[in-house]
Amino acid sequence: MARNAYELGLGLSEEHTALADSVRSFAEHTITTEQVRAAVESRTEDKFPEFWTALVGQDLLGLAVPEEQGGHGAGLLTLAVALEALGRTVSPGPFVPTVLASAVLGGADSKAGPEFLPGLIDGSRTAAVALGAPLAAESSDGGYKITGALDGVLGGEHADVLLVPIQLPEGVRYAVLESSAVAITVQDSIDVLRGSARIEADNVQISAERILDGLTEARVRSIAAVVLGAEDVGVMSWCVSTASEYAKTRVQFGRPIGQFQGVKHKCAQMGIALEQARAVVWDAASALDKGDDTADFAADIAAVIVPDAAVQVAQDCVQVHGGIGFTWEHDAHLYYRRALSIRGILGTREDRANRVAQQALDGVSRASVLELPPEAEEIRGDIAAELAKLVELDEDDQLIALGDGGWVQPHLPKPYGRSAAPLEQIVISQEIKAAGISMPQLLMGTWAVQAVVAHGSDKQKQELAIPTLQGELVWCQLFSEPGAGSDLASLSTKAEKVDGGWKITGQKIWTTVAQFSDWAMLIARTDATKPKHQGITYFVLDMSTPGITVRPLREMTGSALFNEVFLDDVFIPDENVVGEVNDGWNVARTTLAGERVALSQKMEAYASDSDLLKFAKSADLSPIGRYRVGELVAESQAIDLIGSRVVLKQLSGIDVSTTSSVGKLLAMKISQSIAEFVVAELGAAGAVSIPGQPSDKAMEQLISGRATTIYGGTTEVQLNVIGERMLGLPRD
Repeated sequence: MARNAYELGLGLSEEHTALADSVRSFAEHTITTEQVRAAVESRTEDKFPEFWTALVGQDLLGLAVPEEQGGHGAGLLTLAVALEALGRTVSPGPFVPTVLASAVLGGADSKAGPEFLPGLIDGSRTAAVALGAPLAAESSDGGYKITGALDGVLGGEHADVLLVPIQLPEGVRYAVLESSAVAITVQDSIDVLRGSARIEADNVQISAERILDGLTEARVRSIAAVVLGAEDVGVMSWCVSTASEYAKTRVQFGRPIGQFQGVKHKCAQMGIALEQARAVVWDAASALDKGDDTADFAADIAAVIVPDAAVQVAQDCVQVHGGIGFTWEHDAHLYYRRALSIRGILGTREDRANRVAQQALDGVSRASVLELPPEAEEIRGDIAAELAKLVELDEDDQLIALGDGGWVQPHLPKPYGRSAAPLEQIVISQEIKAAGISMPQLLMGTWAVQAVVAHGSDKQKQELAIPTLQGELVWCQLFSEPGAGSDLASLSTKAEKVDGGWKITGQKIWTTVAQFSDWAMLIARTDATKPKHQGITYFVLDMSTPGITVRPLREMTGSALFNEVFLDDVFIPDENVVGEVNDGWNVARTTLAGERVALSQKMEAYASDSDLLKFAKSADLSPIGRYRVGELVAESQAIDLIGSRVVLKQLSGIDVSTTSSVGKLLAMKISQSIAEFVVAELGAAGAVSIPGQPSDKAMEQLISGRATTIYGGTTEVQLNVIGERMLGLPRD
């Protein structure tokens, strides 16, 4: 049975899926609720919890440590997969602080690694990493004397080994201290299961060998963003599933609270935040494992997205549970406390966002590149060779060849497409771009072809599908109605059976390019006695048929892309029914769209990252403005990463319908947010047209962008879909 993408977690490979399942099963059976609750009530933290020996036996402590230093060399991504699974237990103990320290030590060029790593990997010793301001360091006897204090050091109370930042002339570096050399004061932590401590060093002498060379402060911060971020993802995962399950079963006012749109949308937003967090932690861990030049940028993006998202999701979990969620007995507050603690350790949101903004303004970017399996190269040569023949053709002949060759929608079955599996679709898209071939813009024809090929007659396929793929026909979609909107099953347009066909009467609205279209997809009610999802038939309609009146609707932009379409006794012959009579709902929904790889979620016609950065580089931004740039860059990158993960999941045969919906929803909003930011920053100049200034484009993008969260299903409808299909909440 195919796994749902929501259940898969942070990792995507079979190995990571198996690891996540194994760790989660271990945690659920070994780290019991009774143990966690006993730790809460004791209010004192033991160095090693009751389950420590069993946890050490899982051989996870050395996952991210290189093999040459005694570890498994599996990398941060593998560790992150395990941490998500463990994070669902909100367990006490030194595991997370210790694996963080091990990952830092393993990434350094220092003799301290071989000295301390064996004890950390075998679980006999523990460690902690301080992320605060650097301590003072003074040269002394070939080494350094360290002085200063650091608050809130996670796991500091019982750590045998401490990694602390120190200020050297060449910059901030990390040093390794023995806990016996410093004063440790336990601090009252908001996380009642895993405490923090104040570390004070008073002229502590260390040798130069205790300095972690080859490791910048930024890199340590990046490793921490991944390790703590992965645990945060586990916290979020528990909160999402727990809140959703409660919303399914808690009855209020005679029905499950998950049916109420307010609760359903809150849970859906929680699920969206979880997918964002998974995407950015996955990318940051991957970048660090590969040693990418942009790894710290990727980690800073994760640090912007994840900590605050985890806090918000934990808050929403409490809110969904209502009064019971606010009690000490319910576990929700333990996850909320864990999220708050991690957010505090990673520093202020302002600092995190400003780091992203600065790097983006300095030209740092991180392309979302798909790593394809070796089979991709086996088919690439043949595809490139076939496309090379098309490059020499003139425009008209090239369009015909693209359609006849199945290149336009390669996922379709032959001869309309190439019966291309997801991997081949990706390679085709890459090679078409590399060849500089301009593809026909089918617009609504994309959906028409899919419906006709999947359900149409041979004549419909020959006379409609093929010319559309060759760029000859323009289509519109006569679905929405004034009284139905996105609720297509409530349509009132009637189709009355007459000799040789059907007579159609009704009104459609929000019909894009109807005034230019040759053909239309039309759904109409053919049997009013059946339930609303039944009794609907799917037609194809020649737009030159008598009785059709198209009235352009002037939009808030001043242009008229949408239209009202009036149908007055319009005759459609029987041969233009697609599929079976009264089965139009299935035709409209069950097309081959799900087989197509979604290579992009962004809406390129609206405000984009490049617009944002072009403006930001030319503007005199306030500190708040720079902070907002960092947020927007991080949010935009998360959308790209969700899109990449959708494609990779498709390659693995995973159901991506819900994750794809998340990406689409976020993409609908980002262009609006960018345009709104630019216009707001322009002040008065954003309200008037000034020659040579960015106001013209920004105003146009702002006004036109309001449509992005309306057409194709409003944000609210999309949230219903995500809540019901991803989280299993009851339909209203």
